[in-house]
Amino acid sequence: MPPILNAQAISKQFGAQPLFRDISLTVEDGARIGLIGPNGSGKSTLLAVLSGQTTPDSGEVAVRRHARIAYVAQDSHFTAGVTTGEVLQAALESEHIPVSDWDGRIRELAGKAGLDDLNAAAEALSGGWRKRLAIVAALVGKPDVLLLDEPTNHLDLEGIEWLEELLTKGSFAAVTVSHDRYFLEATSSEVVELNRAYAGGFFRVKAGFSRFLEERQAYLEAQNRQEQALRNRVRAEIEWLRRGPKARTTKSKARISAAESMIGELAELGARSAASTAGIDFSASERKTKRLVEFEHVGYEVGGRSLFTGLSFILTAGSRIGLIGPNGSGKTTLLRLLSGEIAPTEGQVRRADALQVVYLSQMRQLDEELTLRRALAPEGDAVVLEGRQVHVASWASRFLFRAEQLNQPVKNLSGGERARVLIARLMLQPADVLLLDEPTNDLDLPTLEVLEENLLGFKGAMMLVSHDRFLLNRVTRSIVGLDGQGGVGLFADSTQWEEWMANIRSRRSKTDVGDATGPVQERSEAPRKKLSYMEAREFAGIEERIAASDARLKEARARAESFEIATDAAALQMALAELTEAQQENDSLFERWTELSEKAG
Repeated sequence: MPPILNAQAISKQFGAQPLFRDISLTVEDGARIGLIGPNGSGKSTLLAVLSGQTTPDSGEVAVRRHARIAYVAQDSHFTAGVTTGEVLQAALESEHIPVSDWDGRIRELAGKAGLDDLNAAAEALSGGWRKRLAIVAALVGKPDVLLLDEPTNHLDLEGIEWLEELLTKGSFAAVTVSHDRYFLEATSSEVVELNRAYAGGFFRVKAGFSRFLEERQAYLEAQNRQEQALRNRVRAEIEWLRRGPKARTTKSKARISAAESMIGELAELGARSAASTAGIDFSASERKTKRLVEFEHVGYEVGGRSLFTGLSFILTAGSRIGLIGPNGSGKTTLLRLLSGEIAPTEGQVRRADALQVVYLSQMRQLDEELTLRRALAPEGDAVVLEGRQVHVASWASRFLFRAEQLNQPVKNLSGGERARVLIARLMLQPADVLLLDEPTNDLDLPTLEVLEENLLGFKGAMMLVSHDRFLLNRVTRSIVGLDGQGGVGLFADSTQWEEWMANIRSRRSKTDVGDATGPVQERSEAPRKKLSYMEAREFAGIEERIAASDARLKEARARAESFEIATDAAALQMALAELTEAQQENDSLFERWTELSEKAG
């Protein structure tokens, strides 16, 4: 039987830089292909080409007759006001499934995804639940091939385990773009890396991810040996050429031609071998205080629901704590408590004086109309790093941006490139405490490895929220785990937390929660409130309102701190009043966002 998809010699280029050239890839029945590669290598574009949504510049994609292809993009968004049930109904309608079968199929699909409320507004769901909904909607037509672009980005660990089971047990073939190494190992029977370091522009190994790493290392070592041998031969030929050989004989002409060919081959090989990695380096402050933040029996309640209670721990210099839990369990809220943005509803949070906290929020946004130059260096053509000026071109190259990209708008950047811009901004701020909320989203594997090394060397305290189990287990020394229903526990690694959660789910399915015992303070679950139609509309636009509020607060703070205002008592009083109002508005919006996001699940 012919392959389901057969892409032959496809190329795609945006601007002057080709994404990939002459790539050939087949997808057979039952294939489980993990697709990886550096940011900007064209992984998302390749999926779009395979799905038929994008046309290649050259080459062709042949699809087996009657084969069905389903594609789930990196970001899952739905029309405001449309319910989860209506999303599934629309998918059934598009596949021309009889109306009489809709009710049973919708319940079956919702059950697969764990969606217990078909009347919930789809766009108001958390990122992880929107991703689950998009995936099961794609499965409505029983596709032969499922194409997934970074599906784990917004899933919690339970959601990732759900997706792993779906992929390993499904009858369809799958091509999945991911940077999650445990996920790739669990779900891939072959791995393809798009990378200009390879002679054909990609490297394919029909084995799991760990075997792929071994074979890739062997390939690169062989390529390095080939480059060194060729370099030695070219050196000898250059010496011969410098002696001024007489090119009159056929033999001499042939040798000159061969030497020129070898020099060109060496240049091409050297260009491929020049591996670039982002220069990530978080700098800690020189603070000598040992106790930086102390939580004493801390709890937080929103909308009558307890996110967690009785949480006690101490952050000291060198602490590296992971924070994990289901979507909506309060991870972001806990980070905001650490940063001082909000106050606990019970217990105490003590912070060292003049504590310097650097916080990478999951709700990070960039002004898409800004040029890359202004995004990296808002105040001019240089940034100040550890007391010295660094030109924006040098700063950009440290994060793998080319000089010609500096005047391009941020909207032209890939997701991974935008993530690198945000990390570049963070690095300019010395920190006592580093708070990272899902920092790995959209980062490629080489940048992830650099991030890991620098987090391991960070001398301040760190709390990391991530669904990347490899990163958590390598970088953190302990785990704060939330169960999503008010319970909290401390663990050595993510595996212990997963076992704890499995036990809790098992006990809850058999007995009342109050009978459970374990290393955690548990509460019976309060009835979950769902978003009304008006709340769903409010939630859909609240991130834009928060971004505008953040900008207003930044401007108000800058005015209040300016030298000109400081010398004018009346103007200073007005500026401080405006700053207070902007801060109150910002706090109120964040509190409302927390309330709505927890209700949305």
